Parts: sequence; C-alpha cells; structure tokens
Amino acid sequence: MKGSTYRRCYCRSDEGKVLGKSCPQLTSRRHGVYAVRQELPARGDGGRRSFSRSGYETAKKAQEVLDQVRALLALPDGDDAEGQVRIGDLLETVSKDQKAPLPNLEQTRRRFRAGQPLVSQLTVGDWLDEWHAAKKKRKTTLRGYGSHIKVHLKPGIGHLLLDRLNVGHLTEFFDAIDDMNETIEAENAQRREQEQRATWGKRSRPPASETARLEAERAKLAAMPPYRRITGPATQQRIRATLRAALNAAIAQQLLTFNPAAHVELESGKRPKAVLWSAEHVERWRETGEKPSAVMVWTPEQVGAFLDHAEGDRLYALFHLIAFRGLRRGEAVGQAWADVDLGAEILRVSKTIVQDGWTPMESKPKTEDSEALIALGPGTTQVLLEHRVRQMDERQERLGKRLPWSETGKVFVQEDGSWLHPEKVSDVFRRLCREADLPPINLRDLRHVAATLIHAGGGDIHTIKETLRHGTIQLTSDTYTSLLPQVDKEVARNAEAVVPRARRERPSGTPAHAPLTQGPVDD
Repeated sequence: MKGSTYRRCYCRSDEGKVLGKSCPQLTSRRHGVYAVRQELPARGDGGRRSFSRSGYETAKKAQEVLDQVRALLALPDGDDAEGQVRIGDLLETVSKDQKAPLPNLEQTRRRFRAGQPLVSQLTVGDWLDEWHAAKKKRKTTLRGYGSHIKVHLKPGIGHLLLDRLNVGHLTEFFDAIDDMNETIEAENAQRREQEQRATWGKRSRPPASETARLEAERAKLAAMPPYRRITGPATQQRIRATLRAALNAAIAQQLLTFNPAAHVELESGKRPKAVLWSAEHVERWRETGEKPSAVMVWTPEQVGAFLDHAEGDRLYALFHLIAFRGLRRGEAVGQAWADVDLGAEILRVSKTIVQDGWTPMESKPKTEDSEALIALGPGTTQVLLEHRVRQMDERQERLGKRLPWSETGKVFVQEDGSWLHPEKVSDVFRRLCREADLPPINLRDLRHVAATLIHAGGGDIHTIKETLRHGTIQLTSDTYTSLLPQVDKEVARNAEAVVPRARRERPSGTPAHAPLTQGPVDD
C-alpha cells in the first residue's frame, strides 16, 4: 500500500484558498512542516481510507512515524483480511485525533493475537466499576473499595482511558488530594475559631447585651462548611492499594501491560503513635487548636473527668465499656445481651454493627481474632447491671404508654429499642467531650485509652494484645501503648530496687558523689 512523507504549509491565497504544494515558499527548507500519509486497508464495507498526520519539524521524524504505521500494518498475515480491517480501524481512529499517540507496537501485537479490541474507549472509571462488581469479598472490604472508588478514584482519574493511565497522572492525582487537605485544615481551623466566638463559656446565662452578638456569631457558624477529615498518608496508601489491585486484574485480562499504581511514590502510611494529653500538650492545644498526633490518649484523670460528666447520659455504659475493655465502636453497638454473662463477669464479642454508606448493618467482627471472650472488672459489671435495669424501665414505660419497642436484644439501643447508629454514637461522644471541656479525642481513641489503662494497671504487652484482640503483638506495640509518665517512673524505681547494694554511711556533709573537679592529692 502506498505511503510517503512530504512537506506542506498552511499558506492561503488572497482569496483564502489553501495553496498546498503550489506555495512558492516551499522551495525553502525552513518553510512549512513535514507530513505523513499512508494508505490503509479498506473498511469492512469496502470504503477507502488513509492515515494522515502532519506537524513534524524534520523529515527524519516524519519517516519514523511512517515506519511505525507500516509496522502496525504488518501485524496481520497477508491473507488475514479481517485482521487487516481491525488494524485499519485502529489507525483510522488515531488519525482523527492529532493529539493521540500512535499505538504501542508490542501492546497492539499482544492484543491483536489475543483477539482483544484494538480500539478501546474503556476508561479507568468503567474498569473500576467492572472490577468492583466482580469482587467476592467480605461486605466491609467491598465497602472500603467502593468508598475509595466513589469518593476519590473516579472523580480524580475516572475519565482517563485505562490504557493511557500513567505514573504522571497518579502523581497529579495524589498531589491534588494533598492540596485539598490543606484547604480542609484551613476551613476546620476557621470553624474552630468561630465556635469559640459563638460560645458563651461561662456557666451563667449570657447577659442581654451578649445575646444578639452570640446569635450573629452562631449564624456565621451555621453558614460555614462542616468539619471534614483530611485524606491522610495511611488512607492514601489504602487508595493506592485499591487502584493497584484493580490494575493488576486488568493486567491479568491483558488489558494492560504496566501498573502505574505500583510505581507512584507516596508518603509513608505508617500507623501514628499514640500520644498522651499531657499538661503541656493541652496548653498548646488550647492556644492553637493543634493536636500533637492523630491518635491522642487521655490521662487517667481526664478519663475520670469524662466518665463523671457522662454518667447521666443514656450511653454512659457504652463509653465506660470501651474505655476499660477496648471494644471497637461497631462491636459495642452490636453487643447482644445474650453474649453477656454478668454473673461470670464476662462477655463475648460475636457481632458488630457497621455502616454501609449511612445505613447500619450487622456483620461478623473485623477479624477472626476479634471474636473472643472478654473479662469484665467488677466496676464495669456493676455499670452494665445498672444499665440493664434502666433499659428495662425504659421498655416498661414505653409499653405502658402503648408506644412501640423493638426487641433487638442489643445492650445499647435507641429510646424505642432499635439499633443505635454508629455515627450518632460518635456524635454523642463528641458532644460530651465538649461539655466536659476536655482535650479532644475520637471515639476510637477510647480503645487506645483502654490499652494505656491496662498497662498502667500492671498488664504487659501480651495482655493488651489479648484484650484488644489484635492479630499480631507488633501492631499492639507500635500503635496502642503510650506509657504514662508515672508508670515509667515506677518501672524505673522497681528496676533499681532489684539490685542489692552495700551502702556505707558517709560522714555528715559528705556529698553523695565525688566532685567533678578535685584538688591536688596528697602523697
């Protein structure tokens, strides 16, 4: 089939017609650009067509493109009429888009031999949906994949063609997440400042002179964006893991030959260390609103202040249970009375209530290690006993008023006996923290508090691992144990006391240690 390179320009006559080869300036090598034209196999209906592209600065570059086109045309055997039409369709499609790169020869050869479509418009978003729909994993795992796809991947890179995705695209994608994080942090800081202006911190009611101002400040607060979480390094690593798995599946189906998600560089997503809310940290937080770590832990005094304040709340027993026994939020919400033996001071974790989007759903605990028996201390047992009496009173009161009551059998329920919504439990926890004027922690951080209290009570790292039901002791050591200063001092004192020492009485006024500098020694 005929093909050639030639020089052309875009000059026009006085009448506006393209001069083409008749342009007198084409005799100069500096005028115009080089172009390629190659005849293609006829279409399936017999129609003629060709590949055309221009804009090359040198004849050498134009010839390289022509050679690449001819190499693609040579993929089908001479008697493979159907294969020739397929290659022709591919090159005709590329020719219509001057910015589209030429098909990669090896990738096209692989697809051609595998009988796969050569002209593909499959986007990253289309493939992510197809991959996710075909997955067969635990619903909670699928929900994590789905969240990454819906919230991050499809809005960011879903429009890109799957076979055009590269490392540069993903670098820009994660850079955009970091930029959004900065915006979110700034908006959250502005909202914190506005909350302080809109709050009357004193116990007494505000005077009339302050009422109008507070109402205006609260109106400003209501118009501001709500608090949002940033997409931190650990979450970005999980997003990349989801994309990497999806692209590996595309490679397995010979849709790709390269996985860019495996080569994009991200900040380490290591679990943050738990940090104690020391007096210095609290003072700094009150001045700036900054938290030293993503995982913060209350001191025993702060835990006590919170529990004292929360004692009158319907969910007090839930927060007490998490603080001392380290249940996850979903495990506490999903705990059934049938799995609680108050006489034996023990409970079994066998169900969890998590969110599918916003809808609560019941499932098995997070891992096999999570399903276990947990011992209860006498204080926690008493709290649960009082909670059960209160719950039965609520039930009898509603039935006496002929109001509906849902017999869910859960330890912690709404006023009508139905399931608690996990996020609404977190809302109550955040409200109680603000009311108690305590430095903020998340509800899941009460689990970290439990680890610290167990350690302060004499439990070793293995005891903490078993109570929190971790799969590995390394996870417990890396994340959950924040040694309390007073515990550190007690350990240091005990270590010194283990070693017997012969102590001689020193003359009165003699220093315990020799001075760092001494005078001359008499012979």
